[in-house]
Amino acid sequence: MKLRPRRWLADRLRLHGCGQWDALAERAGALPPGRLRRLRDEGRALRRDLDRFIARAQLRLDGTGRAADVPHLPPGTDWRWRPGVLLARLDRPGIAAPDSGTRLGEETGLWHDCVSRALVLRQLPNRSAADLAPYGLQLETMGFRGSYLSIAIDLPPESLAGLTRGHILRLDSVLSVERPLSIFARLNIGHGPNTDSALRHLGDFRPDETTPRVVEFDLHYLDINERRLEKMWLDLIFEAPQMNAARIRDLFLSRHPRAQV
Repeated sequence: MKLRPRRWLADRLRLHGCGQWDALAERAGALPPGRLRRLRDEGRALRRDLDRFIARAQLRLDGTGRAADVPHLPPGTDWRWRPGVLLARLDRPGIAAPDSGTRLGEETGLWHDCVSRALVLRQLPNRSAADLAPYGLQLETMGFRGSYLSIAIDLPPESLAGLTRGHILRLDSVLSVERPLSIFARLNIGHGPNTDSALRHLGDFRPDETTPRVVEFDLHYLDINERRLEKMWLDLIFEAPQMNAARIRDLFLSRHPRAQV
């Protein structure tokens, strides 16, 4: 086997670092408070990096055995993506009574104004043979008393590469609800100091209904600066979600050029 000095050195340094943290854990009770605080903060930063690596590694490993596409995408589709929270098992699979802005995984956040925080968002395995995504998200509301509730999903930087007002963003989704619920999807594009948005109604959902829904966002009607694109994210907005449970079985975004008329 060919020896790779850089890889060998990196492996040795990583193992040495693991040994150092193991030794520090044994001595934590004897360390002075000032150093202990510094090491605690350093350890938390290291844990965030490790959690990010584990999530991305699991995404790659879990995704190899499952379909990661949807059929019949429009001709010319030049970008496609499914959120990682639907593809890889999370170390922290749920959040209960979250503050507004609390994140589940790297790209998903929950936003609301419910003072009692009567909410649960969790990742669950998809069991149906028809499911293309290995995992889904379930949002449970218990006596929700706020005026707004949304799940925000950050799109990756690749979604902005080559993006123009001549594109259409397509959202394929599969959702189900415990009680009747109206759900909207809003695409947001940040460019320079400005943000432009487009809102679409995914539909009025009924219990025991899992019909796929498709909406499209035509960027021709957004006044975006193509040279200053910075970020793009999707909001799923739940209207009057009191005492309900909404299951997101799949979300799949793709991009294709609009027809030139």
